[in-house]
Amino acid sequence: MKVLVTGANGFIGKNLLIHLRERKDIEILTFLKADDLQALAEKVAAVDFIFHLAGINRPQTEEEFIEGNVDLTRALCDAVQATGRSVPIVYTSSIQAERGNAYGISKRMAEDALRALGAATGAPTYIYRLPNVFGKWCRPNYNSAVATFCHNIVHDLPIQINDPEAEIQLVYVDDVIADFLRVMDSRPASEECEDVQPVYSITVGDLAEQLRVFKENRKSLVIESVGAGLTRALYSTFITYFTPEQFSYPLIKHEDPRGVFVEMLKTRDSGQFSYFTAHPGITRGGHYHHTKTEKFLVIKGEACFRFRHIDTGASHELRTSASSPEVVETIPGWSHDITNIGEEEMIVMLWANEIFDRQHPDTITYKV
Repeated sequence: MKVLVTGANGFIGKNLLIHLRERKDIEILTFLKADDLQALAEKVAAVDFIFHLAGINRPQTEEEFIEGNVDLTRALCDAVQATGRSVPIVYTSSIQAERGNAYGISKRMAEDALRALGAATGAPTYIYRLPNVFGKWCRPNYNSAVATFCHNIVHDLPIQINDPEAEIQLVYVDDVIADFLRVMDSRPASEECEDVQPVYSITVGDLAEQLRVFKENRKSLVIESVGAGLTRALYSTFITYFTPEQFSYPLIKHEDPRGVFVEMLKTRDSGQFSYFTAHPGITRGGHYHHTKTEKFLVIKGEACFRFRHIDTGASHELRTSASSPEVVETIPGWSHDITNIGEEEMIVMLWANEIFDRQHPDTITYKV
């Protein structure tokens, strides 16, 4: 299938092209701002599907809205009609099309041209009235608060907030692209307007605060719940504004004659991750917990784990090594220690179900 993407070097266009290039069944043609309309007509005649992403949203004059949004769309419609084929079109409109400003009016006029094309030729037209779209490669200091805030906070630059209680509606670029591809592959009946879900709502003040927390987590090591929803999408967006020089950051290494201990990551509700080392013959631990539990994984060397029940005195011993990965879990009420029984340095990954609290450590010394 041959697919044409107008505005291919824009924010949404770049993300779409990457996904299309991952497909072996698609040949991509592009139409860029520097191309002339004759080239547009020739490319339209050769393709089976069109993503019309080109447009103007920050012109020097309001007349550019008509040229970039309306006239270009009408030229695209004329080119489709000239083929005599019903070529489906996805169009990125805006929620501003519901309003009376110059930009919104131009987007609505472009929508009308596409709907007229659909009525005349039967060409499916998928019109997306998108709210604020955010994600990787969105240009800062242009027309996206998310992009601007991410860029400025990452680089320790000030941000301007006029009304922290103002709400903005957001959609994540990966969700937008996923719906575009769904439409391209399934060709459903077109609606008056297509929707991308989920749409997130957040105040400008809360957005800025969340991004500042992301910036601080490299120092605190406490990560937000970044595995789902808006927080996931914002975090993945935020870190794309790091320069390569910011891809890494140092950790604190605690070292004594036994070896080293390094905390890597802490979560607000799912514990923390760290690692430690032990020289040959060294024993670490020798304590119990009332509530805290841990998971150990030896990733280098050999270990002997010993346990003793603090009430009954029952004991247990087990051995594990990096050659046969095995998780060893500590149990509340059982004292435990770990000894390096190999001939080389032992390295052990450690997860604890709660962040270590020096005021309430829940760690009581007890000989195994």
